[in-house]
Amino acid sequence: MEKNRFFPEINGNFGFGCMRLPMNGDEVDLEETSRMADAFIEAGFNYFDTAHGYIRGKSELAIRECISKRHDRNSFLLADKLTEPFFNSEEDVEPFIREQLELCGVEYFDFYLMHAQGMRNYEKFKRCRAYEVAYGLKQKGLIRHLGISFHDTPETLDMILSEHPEVEFVQIQFNYADYDDAAVQSRQVYEVCGKHGKPVVVMEPVKGGTLVNLPEDADAILKDLNGGSNASYALRFAAGFPDIAVVLSGMSSMEQMEDNISTMKDFQPLSEKEQEAIEKVREVFKGLDLIPCTACRYCIEESECPMKIRIPDLFAAMNNFQTFHSDNSFFYYGDIITGHGHGKASECLKCGKCEKVCPQHLPIREYLEKVAATFEN
Repeated sequence: MEKNRFFPEINGNFGFGCMRLPMNGDEVDLEETSRMADAFIEAGFNYFDTAHGYIRGKSELAIRECISKRHDRNSFLLADKLTEPFFNSEEDVEPFIREQLELCGVEYFDFYLMHAQGMRNYEKFKRCRAYEVAYGLKQKGLIRHLGISFHDTPETLDMILSEHPEVEFVQIQFNYADYDDAAVQSRQVYEVCGKHGKPVVVMEPVKGGTLVNLPEDADAILKDLNGGSNASYALRFAAGFPDIAVVLSGMSSMEQMEDNISTMKDFQPLSEKEQEAIEKVREVFKGLDLIPCTACRYCIEESECPMKIRIPDLFAAMNNFQTFHSDNSFFYYGDIITGHGHGKASECLKCGKCEKVCPQHLPIREYLEKVAATFEN
């Protein structure tokens, strides 16, 4: 496997995103996660990505139990992030990062990111001198590479990178559905990274599973290629751009891990015929009225919805109905709102807490009204 041309310590161009780990109820399935991590490392890959808020704080602990305790430190690289809700002053930043090191069971982070940067939270990072504190920890050896993850406009990214040339890489949402999307602006954001000479780490290459479970017309287009899985085309699309350093995949089963390893171990960019097929799939998506949710779950794990509405799951039910027009979507919706005190879409209090933390800047309250109108009337 080739070494990464941007960061030689990275093997290949594929990373294990640890936001959607396999679960046993409300707990991470540590046995299955260990099996997946072992397969990932045995295949030659070594880049793992987590954050303190992932799975309500359980992702970092899973890293410690499944990776740090079980593998030599030289066999894996770890990326973690500083997220807005977990600090309120400059004095909070260094102790929090040191706590993350302890939770993950490591003495240093290979990659560390200012998380989900955009106009909504950038001023707080500036006020608390978060970039400066993290850079100081890099000089102390606790961080090897400093970067940002980003959810906002190309203009905002240009401003941040101009103000912080010490940033070494940028993690962005990048997939073929969002490539020319007016809201996400993946292509333009990618181009700003190139303007500043920053390599790119890709998140959401399959858009939270949307590009795996395709509408029937789109699914048929890719199946006609007689090649790989739907996920494989999405990964190869993202990894085929010249400034992409790593493509992350948030895998939650060994089946997904094996499929992605087979795609990325001997990576080949999309052929011209495959590119044409992807363009046809993109046209199918343009004709659907889907909610562009990636199921990151920030809206329910970082905002503490007072009505315990499982927003991403309700949006998934809505998208399933819009895509497949199946009555099963109604049964799915019913399962979501029953048990554990989960609220219905119509019970939204319009408090807006969810919208404040949504990386996609979605009008969640408006979408919940549409969900309620579809499933509850």
